[in-house]
Parts: sequence; C-alpha cells; structure tokens
Amino acid sequence: MKLGKVEFCHFLQILALFLCLSGMNQAELSRSRSKPYFQSGRTRTKRSWVWNQFFVLEEYMGTDPLYVGKLHSDVDKGDGSIKYILSGEGASSIFIIDENTGDIHATKRLDREEQAYYTLRAQALDRLTNKPVEPESEFVIKIQDINDNEPKFLDGPYTAGVPEMSPVGTSVVQVTATDADDPTYGNSARVVYSILQGQPYFSVEPKTGVIKTALPNMDREAKDQYLLVIQAKDMVGQNGGLSGTTSVTVTLTDVNDNPPRFPRRSYQYNVPESLPVASVVARIKAADADMGPNAEMEYKIVDGDGLGVFKISVDKDTQEGIITIQKELDFEAKTSYTLRIEAANMHVDPRFLSLGPFSDMTTVKIIVEDVDEPPVFTSRLYSMVVSEAAKVGTIIGTVAAHDPDASNSPVRYSIDRNTDLERYFNIDANSGVITTAKSLDRETNAIHNITVLAMESQNPAQVGRGYVAITILDINDNAPEFAMEYETTVCENAQPGQVIQKISAVDKDDPPNGHQFYFSLTAEAANNHNFTLQDNKDNTATVLTRRNGFRRQEQSVFYLPIFIVDSGSPSLSSTNTLTIRVCDCDADGIAQTCNAEAYILPAGLSTGALIAILACVLTLLVLVLLIVTMRRRKKEPLIFDEERDIRENIVRYDDEGGGEEDTEAFDMAALRNLNIIRDTKTRRDVTPEIQFLSRPTFKSIPDNVIFREFIWERLKEADVDPCAPPYDSLQTYAFEGNGSVAESLSSLDSISSNSDQNYDYLSDWGPRFKRLADMYGTGPECLYS
Repeated sequence: MKLGKVEFCHFLQILALFLCLSGMNQAELSRSRSKPYFQSGRTRTKRSWVWNQFFVLEEYMGTDPLYVGKLHSDVDKGDGSIKYILSGEGASSIFIIDENTGDIHATKRLDREEQAYYTLRAQALDRLTNKPVEPESEFVIKIQDINDNEPKFLDGPYTAGVPEMSPVGTSVVQVTATDADDPTYGNSARVVYSILQGQPYFSVEPKTGVIKTALPNMDREAKDQYLLVIQAKDMVGQNGGLSGTTSVTVTLTDVNDNPPRFPRRSYQYNVPESLPVASVVARIKAADADMGPNAEMEYKIVDGDGLGVFKISVDKDTQEGIITIQKELDFEAKTSYTLRIEAANMHVDPRFLSLGPFSDMTTVKIIVEDVDEPPVFTSRLYSMVVSEAAKVGTIIGTVAAHDPDASNSPVRYSIDRNTDLERYFNIDANSGVITTAKSLDRETNAIHNITVLAMESQNPAQVGRGYVAITILDINDNAPEFAMEYETTVCENAQPGQVIQKISAVDKDDPPNGHQFYFSLTAEAANNHNFTLQDNKDNTATVLTRRNGFRRQEQSVFYLPIFIVDSGSPSLSSTNTLTIRVCDCDADGIAQTCNAEAYILPAGLSTGALIAILACVLTLLVLVLLIVTMRRRKKEPLIFDEERDIRENIVRYDDEGGGEEDTEAFDMAALRNLNIIRDTKTRRDVTPEIQFLSRPTFKSIPDNVIFREFIWERLKEADVDPCAPPYDSLQTYAFEGNGSVAESLSSLDSISSNSDQNYDYLSDWGPRFKRLADMYGTGPECLYS
C-alpha cells in the first residue's frame, strides 16, 4: 500500500519524535545512574549530572505542550526538597520546566528556519534555603528539521538570449533554486531541476539547472522568442517533495543567415531634365530578413551608361539605396540612362556562406523628360572694358544666349535695372549689344556688375541670367590738389630760409605708372619777397621764408598761390592757395597766439564794455518784436466793409445734431407724419426784436391723391395719343409731387420763384446783408440802397 505525500510527512514526523524521545530517555537514565562522590581536602568533586543535547521536532501542531526532556539530580531523593529552575534563550517564554520533577516542555511552535537551536542554563536549588545544591550547568535544545520549505528561485523570472541556428547543447542560462531546510539532515534541501514547458526546443540539467538548446537550426525569422517553465523539487525529486517554479524567456538573437534580395529585377523612373544636381532620383531597397548590423548593406553602380552622371549611397536608417544626380541632365543630349546596381551585406558570417552569395543585382532605367528650359548664355560671366571718356552710345560688348530646347525659340535681352539703378548702360533687345547710356566716371564707380536677362519670345516666363562685369578705364580727367587743408604759421621772429610747411598733393586718377607731381609758385607770386617754394622731386614741396621781421600789426595773414601739375597725358594742373598766419612764438618756435585783433582794438574799450553793448542791442530787439506782435494781435472790427462781397466768405459751423435721442433740435412729430399742418415758427438766427412774416401755412394734400391724379391724367393722354402703340405697353414717368411738407431746407427762395416770402427785413440787419436785401427786397426804399 503506497503512502500519499501528506501521510508520508506525518510518518516521518512521528518517527523523528520517537527517536528523539528515546534518546532523551537514555540520556536521563545515564544521568540518574551517575553517582556524585565527595573528596576531602583539595579533591575535585564529580558532577552529579552530565548534559547532552535535547532535540525537538519543528512545526509541532499538537494542542498540549511538547515534551522536550527531563532534568534530574542525584541529590534529589524524591521528597520534594529540591526544585529546578531554567534560564537562558526562550526560558519561560518558549520553554518551561516543572520545578518539582524537572520535566521541560515547549509551549510554542518552533521553526528551525527562524532559529536552529537554543542555549539554556539549569540549576537545582534547595527548596528551604534556596541555595544551589549543585553548580549551574548549560545545555542546548536543537530544533530538528522537517521538509516544510519548498525550493525558491530568488533571481527569477529569467531572461536570456541565444543566437539563432545554434547547435544542440548550446548553453543558454543557469537557474538556481534555494531550499531553506537543513541541507545536513536528510534530503529536504536536495533539489533537482526539470522543464515543464519549452520542449522540445530546450532542456535543463537536473542537478546544475543549466538550460541548453535541444533542437538544431532554430530560426529567428520563424520564431524569435520562447517561454520556458522550470521546476525545482526537493527530496531529490521523489514523491512527497516540495517544488517551486520559475519562468525563463529565451530570445533568439540574430545572425546573418539571410542574403539581401531585390524584390524586382528591374526598375524604371522618370525625371525632368531641370532637376538640380544632388537631387534624389529614386530610392531602392533590397530585402533582408536579418536585423541590426546583419542587415546593413552597401550599394554600388557596377555597370551602365550613367556611371558619371548618377551615384548611389545608403540611408543608414532605412538601408535604402539613394540614387542622386551628379551632373546636370540634358534631354536634348541624352534621353535615358541604364544602371546595374549591386546590393551586398557589409558583415558576412562565414558559417552561412553555403546559403548562397550575400549580394544581389538589379537594373534601374532612368528616363529623362523634356522641360521648357530658360535661355542659356554662352558664358556665365562676361568681362568688358570701356573708357570713362566714352561717349553715350559707345558699344562696350555683346552677350549671347540661346534656347536649349528643341524649339529654339528666339531670345530677347534686357538689363536687370536692380543692378543698374543709375541706368548707365543699354542693351539691344535682339542682338545683345551693350552700349553706354550715360557718361561714365571711374572715380565714382570703377567696376559695374550688371545682370542681363534673356527671355524666350514664345514664353517670357522662361528667363535666363547672365552676369557682366564692366571695368571703367581711367583717363587723366582730375587735376591734382592739396592732400589736406594745411594750417600754416610763421613766427614773427622767423629767419630767412626757414622751412614753415611741407606740402603734398593727391589726384583722383589712377595712372598705370603712378603719380608724379610738379610744384611751383604762380607767376604772380614768383617774385614775392616773403616766401619761396622748393620742389622736392618726390611729390612733395617745401615752403620757406625769404626774409625776417614779420609783424602781425602790419599783416597777419599771407596767401601763397601754389601751382601743381601732374604727369598725365595731357597733363592737368591746378592752383591751390596756402594760407599762412603770422603768430607770436616762444623761444622754441611754438606759436602762442595768432590773433591780430588784439592790437587793433581801441584803447579805451574793454571786453566788458563790448558785452554790455551787445546786451543792450538784444534787449531793444526783443522790445521791438513784442510791440509788433501786440499790434498784429489786435482784434479786427466785427462789421465788414461795405464793399466786401459776403458771397466770398464761407462760414463754417461745426455743430452736429444729437442723433436719434435729441428731440430738442427738431420736431419729431413732423418727421414721423408728413401730412400735418405746419405752424409758423420764427427763425432762430434772428434777434427777438426783429420780426418778419413767414410763409403762410398750408395743409398738405395726401400723397396718394396727388399721384393718383397724375397717373389718371397720363392715362387719358395715352388713350388719345395717335402715336401710342395699339398694344399694352409700360409707361414710365418721373414725378416728385407738388412739394414737400418739410418745405425747402434753405431759408431763401430763388428770385424767380412765386414765393410770397417778404425779405424786406434784411435791410434792417445791417451792412452784412446789404447785398441780399438788394437781391430780394421789394422796394427801392431799402436801406443802404
């Protein structure tokens, strides 16, 4: 009859408990048989008890305290005079002792994995005197292990990788399970490994836990990941042993076992001939089932007629071959190109060369499409020269452009005026001849860079650009002049032949051999007795004194005209005046003051007096300005001159109504209902004491009556009209009615109207209304007539 797992565990516990009790009883027996003996003098007394280890089975599940063992001393005669006490680890809390019999019991369930043994001390005391009858002794209670802990994978779950196509037996990873039971006692901690999930691809070593491949040629491209379940079982894997499991995720890593292959044997792409250089023409890709470095490829053009026109490179991210243009395409020159392109793996594994070559070929045909291109100049840059003395209309050079298309459309030329803002040049629209349009000056602009536009006659949107650099050749058209404004001084105590100034000249022209200037005094100044000029022959000249005894009181400033001639052909000259001031100098010849006015001021007039005079003059000027301003600001009379025509004056009133909310400025009822009787209202612009007759009031006739009568009259006229058509026709009339109930917006009627308004009151309003009174008055008795 076979025992189950639970029954077997209970059997082992009972057996271990039996053996423990038997051992303790034997120990007790041996202790009770040992007789103490006494030795007088310096003799050693034999101990009355000898302690051995006590063993207690862990995980006791009974309701009564577990009996551990018994303490007994030979001194104990069984009359109750001896009592036993217990101290140390777990005394009283876990272990208790019967002080009369010495029986030790465990009151709590013990776990060896928490504490494997307890060290205690026991002593026998005289009950009456409470003195020890024997020395204290130490003993150990050891917890005996049972199989109550299953193996555990402390590092699980596991992940591991193994290269695809690995041979059988390739190690993948090692798993380790630990058992908390006592490895020195029985088989409770002896673990064996087995695989529950993952066959037939992997296996595990029972004793070491090493997982290995069990099948050859596992292909990552078919399946790249496997989930394994590993079991660890104690009791050497026997029935009744405890077990634990863990999962292991095994990933097949990639190897280069797949060569690249193009999906198609040939490709065709159309590109316009206007596509710029370095543009992408096409992207092709060879398929490779591998990944990472094993899928890296390189592309190259191995054959074809476009080797120098196109190139191919690889996109590192997508592993695509990118075909780009190296040279400009021209449909008129070549309409198609054929390329043979090879794709090959960069990292080849020699183990898999038997699978075939790790490269592939394909054909790419590129069709060039014709586009309408702009005209092309025969040269990208034209260099021309022209003299700055050239007359307007002088031909400088010619540019030429043609339409590269098969249609060869005629070309018209023009100058981009953004590059010739001053319009110095013109170009013939048909021939491309460039001529001068203005006089040129090299000193203003030595080089003109202009852009010439060439447009197709049939399609002006197609514009080509050519660049022309026009260099202006120099002529001698600028006379030399002083290099700077000289401030020359001569001391009053200067000696004859003393150098007072060194001068030089500049010329805006740029002769090819450099400048050469000649200096001399003009004919008028050549015989002066004050200064002379010496030409240094190095484009400089020196001014020297001819006499001494210069005095500021006599003459404070001298003007010396100097004649300068250049070496151009023809040569140009100019006369430049050098201003020389006479100054008072110190002993070192440094000018101190050059003011000659200090010597010519009146003796009795000081600087303070001059300031006072100036202040008085300014005060008088301010007063005069104030008087003139006050007179101009006097008010003009309110009454106009009689001869002034009031029709020439426009009076502006910036007075606006108050809007819809303003009911004071006008009668709202009159606006809402026009068919009302108007009352006589006085003018607001007439003073209260002046009264005049207003228009008589009238009651307006309803508009519908007026218009009905008008239409009835027109209808009768049409009925008797012999020229009217015999069929019904539409008659249109423009009729505004007899008048407006709002009357005229003007307070004045035309003199030719039949108005009965009396305007005699205008004569009472003064000279301003004299002209109106003359125009609208009724009698000659009006004032100011």
